[in-house]
Amino acid sequence: MQPATLPALRLPRIARPYRQGSPVFDAATLQARFDDVAAEYVRRLRLRVEAVEPGRVTLALPVAPDLVHVGGVLCGQAIMAAADTAMLLALMAQLGEFRPMTTVQLNTSFVRPVPKDAGHVTIVGRVLRPGRTLSYGDVEFTTPDGKLVAHATTTYAML
Repeated sequence: MQPATLPALRLPRIARPYRQGSPVFDAATLQARFDDVAAEYVRRLRLRVEAVEPGRVTLALPVAPDLVHVGGVLCGQAIMAAADTAMLLALMAQLGEFRPMTTVQLNTSFVRPVPKDAGHVTIVGRVLRPGRTLSYGDVEFTTPDGKLVAHATTTYAML
């Protein structure tokens, strides 16, 4: 009697970071590309690309009066929009180009408020697992003194 054989396990093909000859983004190039593809209201956040590595971006979000609510702190909606945008840019840095994609999941934990006089928030977006159909990442927000103010996890569908 022959032992039962299991069917072959089909693993998803993982998207690779830059291939030889693929375009590599620096901060200025990624900023310009973002300005081309972002919705108008997202551009109003005035996000600045500070640093880029494959699968990782560092952004600055100015704490502007139009993003501060009546409680005197940066509104959570601005933080969530910035998290979504940071992941888009991290995936662009991973892939070496813009590809159509959409947010499947965005979960944000707010750790502490950002006061209106904070100046800016530093955002670091990282691709944790790039995939052919789904990609996963996380985003951290810190104040200029290095305190964590929010953390987000994301899932993107690659279209």
